[in-house]
Amino acid sequence: MKTIKKLTIGMLLSAALVPASAQHIKGCPEELQEAMREPVALYQDNWKQYVASNDERYLLEAYPYWKTFVEKCPANGKNIYTRGVNIMEVKIKNAKDAEERAAYIEELMALYDTRIATFGEAGKVTAMKAMELEELLGADGLERYYKMYSDAVNMEGGLEAGYLVKYMEATINYVRAGFAEPTLVVDNYDIASDMLDDELQKNAADSVKAAEIRGYIAGVEAAFAPYASCDQLVEIYGKKFEADPENVDLLKKITGIMTRKRCTGESLFFQATENLYRLEPTPATAMRMGMMCLSKEQYSDAVKYLNDATKGVEGKDKYTAYLYLGHAYAGQKSYSAARTAYNSAAAADATKGEPYMRIAILYGSSTGSASEDNVGGKSAYWAAVDALNKAKSVEPTEENIEQCNKLISTYAAHFPKMQDAFMAGLQNGARFTVPGWIGVSTIVRTR
Repeated sequence: MKTIKKLTIGMLLSAALVPASAQHIKGCPEELQEAMREPVALYQDNWKQYVASNDERYLLEAYPYWKTFVEKCPANGKNIYTRGVNIMEVKIKNAKDAEERAAYIEELMALYDTRIATFGEAGKVTAMKAMELEELLGADGLERYYKMYSDAVNMEGGLEAGYLVKYMEATINYVRAGFAEPTLVVDNYDIASDMLDDELQKNAADSVKAAEIRGYIAGVEAAFAPYASCDQLVEIYGKKFEADPENVDLLKKITGIMTRKRCTGESLFFQATENLYRLEPTPATAMRMGMMCLSKEQYSDAVKYLNDATKGVEGKDKYTAYLYLGHAYAGQKSYSAARTAYNSAAAADATKGEPYMRIAILYGSSTGSASEDNVGGKSAYWAAVDALNKAKSVEPTEENIEQCNKLISTYAAHFPKMQDAFMAGLQNGARFTVPGWIGVSTIVRTR
């Protein structure tokens, strides 16, 4: 089935075959044009027969002619490499012994290298090469294919989103096999998560692509889950911190991953954050200090540090700084300021639903402020449900939708009764502005 899938992709990518008549053969030097006509014709004829019959014997027949074609005319097109993978896989499958199989695998690896040298796309093709080697060699090729995935991250184009789950799985297998310490899993998780976050930001307006990327994010999170608990992160990094407590790079890793995994209440996070801020007082370290103060319920200090952070950080750090600034203001019961901060977080990352969920929770706890609505402040729940529906629309992941729906059920159960709304002069579906600090326009709903 694997061969058929790859063939289908190859067929879709190539709309035309290379002519083997007197026409010019693309990618072949002028002095080889005449000599290449026969091998190209034989390669093409066998390929056509294979497409028509799905009989792999035609790929075996095509092999020597295709091989000559690639060697002499490597710039003909990507099509000869796509098809070449099919041909080489059949040669590998039909090898007469382990030695011959190994030789054909190396030939396939060299084919990927030739494609890179000719057409570039080093990151993408190296990842394809790694996945192929993983399928062919399994655990026996772990050291080699892990290095390919790892190298691809820093190559031209980097790793495409679809390969990042494989990268994480390879990392975990590499660590479990004893080739590296568990810190490698955390480091590579950071790399994979950052790349996927960037891709999600770029494709936020494309709902189909965004959903696909969220699927990859879920895959990376699932792979990382055994290493993701706060206790495990403390165990992984605690000894390293004790051995080198003023290593700035190490401190950045500790505070970064513990922030991402919401382990900001751990003493290791406090110690690492204080050391990092003392050694390198930047907007990013101010953000870590703010999170630490927030964990200690030191809200005024948290507001100070996080406000400083929002003025200097960029990208996903700006989103995080504003989100935690909202938490700090909420801790002070400065709800209007908290809403402003949460809206700024939403503006910094349009793919996140949490800011709107947090605003909903502020509304849901503010019925006293809305008491002039003549229904006991219950109009606050209408605004809360609106914010939760917004949270679901911007981040339609299963987990987020489930969380929002639970809160919606809770708030909807507190909507005013129909007769109470009627007595207050309110009609279902009518526009209504919630009084008090909430002050947003919503729709009357009853139970």
